[in-house]
Amino acid sequence: MTIQEYEEKLLQLIDDGIDTATDDELFAGGYLRGHISLAAAECESQNESQLSVMKEKVEQSITDAKSELSPSDWQLVLQYSDKLMA
Repeated sequence: MTIQEYEEKLLQLIDDGIDTATDDELFAGGYLRGHISLAAAECESQNESQLSVMKEKVEQSITDAKSELSPSDWQLVLQYSDKLMA
């Protein structure tokens, strides 16, 4: 699977859950979309093809943005991210 395919898969999983998602899941999914796309773009610009590197970039991006969110919202995003990328 390529980085682009993985990005599309993750975004599709978020989209597929919209009808049944809780408010917290909708928030976390919407928040993660940008982090996922940014990580994919960084991988592509660096000619990186390892999915593990993209996962690390998403995780690092979320960690770097921790101060943007309340502690409870950050936990929601982190948990949703873990669930999504499992």
